[in-house]
Amino acid sequence: MLDRRGCGVLLHPTSLPGPGGIGSLGGDARRFVDLLADMGMSYWQMLPLTPPACGNSPYSAFSAFAGNPLLIDLEQLAAEGDLPAISYENGSNDASVDFEAVSEMKTGLLKAAGASFLANVDAPNKQEFWDFCNSTPWLHNYALFMALKRKYKGKSWEKWPADVALLTLEKYEKASIELGADIGIQKYIQWQFFRQWRGLRAYAAGKGISVIGDIPIFVGYDSADVWSHRELFLLNPNGKPIAVAGVPPDYFSATGQLWGNPLYDWEMMGQQKYVWWIERFQSMFELFDVIRVDHFRGFEAAWSVPAREKTAVNGTWVKAPGTVLFDAIFAAMGKLPIIAEDLGVITPEVVALRDRYKFPGMKILQFAFDSGPSNPYLPHNHQKNSVVYTGTHDNDTTAGWYHSLSDTQRKRVSYYVGGRGDDTIECIIRSALMSVADTAIIPLQDLIRLGSEARMNVPGTAFGNWDWRFTWDMVSHGLTANVRDQIECYGRCNSNC
Repeated sequence: MLDRRGCGVLLHPTSLPGPGGIGSLGGDARRFVDLLADMGMSYWQMLPLTPPACGNSPYSAFSAFAGNPLLIDLEQLAAEGDLPAISYENGSNDASVDFEAVSEMKTGLLKAAGASFLANVDAPNKQEFWDFCNSTPWLHNYALFMALKRKYKGKSWEKWPADVALLTLEKYEKASIELGADIGIQKYIQWQFFRQWRGLRAYAAGKGISVIGDIPIFVGYDSADVWSHRELFLLNPNGKPIAVAGVPPDYFSATGQLWGNPLYDWEMMGQQKYVWWIERFQSMFELFDVIRVDHFRGFEAAWSVPAREKTAVNGTWVKAPGTVLFDAIFAAMGKLPIIAEDLGVITPEVVALRDRYKFPGMKILQFAFDSGPSNPYLPHNHQKNSVVYTGTHDNDTTAGWYHSLSDTQRKRVSYYVGGRGDDTIECIIRSALMSVADTAIIPLQDLIRLGSEARMNVPGTAFGNWDWRFTWDMVSHGLTANVRDQIECYGRCNSNC
């Protein structure tokens, strides 16, 4: 799939227009798929679809397997009879997501829908629901975790009573009975997410659009995964992390990034034949056609920071299983279409791990102009087996980045891409499209020429991220034809062209 020339757009579904204050898996998502197909695109790339936890980040979720309830299209639930007709106070043109307000509104309606469905003995999809419950191995642990989190008013699991936080089989069975109603609603919400997602993905496939998902290497500490599988993580007997993940000082931050995720107990995972990882990849490939593995270098070695530290400066590199892990995954699943996010401190060992499996790496054009002609991100140094981006969700938009440069730097960029200044952003996009790299991905913000106000995330900052949304009036008349002409010119048009 990734070995032919193609192009895609990076946009997280929360950034879609539509009613309810946040993007959803409903009609606007299908309209966006139509836009991609009309442009000649082959891919829709997005961020993790898991339920976000701290700071609304999709990279810190309550589960590595569950879907984000805030993406559920409530209008579909109303059409099926689980809710009355939906009337939103906020319309489709909100420029950003108010996560607190959206979560309060949507969570209440989803619970009402779940209660209505479960109480209706004649619900036409009841068997489909039970089949989902019986065939989804992670579901009960997640539903119980979320029900307990609600019972204890949203507190992180290590602050629950000790017999619940450090769960015993007896307490597990007792809590499952006591919280049965809430657990059922949580299972209903996940069922609705996955059935809506399957419908959207099938629609995309019918338009020739493959979906690129994102799998974070680490999981959130306050998650069903860590709570229910403490043995797989480096925790002390009280369930507290011994060390946490991050990255050393880099392009994005002088003190590094202290992510706070617990590190894996790779020895224990090896003893269990990496079953948890195999199940995770199996789950992701049931959702997506291609997976971008975030922080790929962490599979070779991870930056380990003592849990007491306030920044990521005082960490050390700790080896990970690398080839042993991927050999186990491939033995179980066969060859997989994976993009390796090979940014940051990349050693020869990381390159060897990536190249052993022929995973395409990433080339970011915004990183290309801060050194001489040997910079690996410059288009003349790209390799065929790679994915070129103008920028990612962690970068400023290309327009914002370009206008933040000094006059000398802007002249250097414009000269390289053949721009005159006012058209340099378009020329940067053209440079990505004409690259020898098989795959090119352009953030929607760049296609519609938005500035820093449309930035998705500033790494190293905990709040104020992930909330950008576009509106349909940002998609100018003629954009589709212009983009399609360029994609055709550089041999990247999808199979339906």
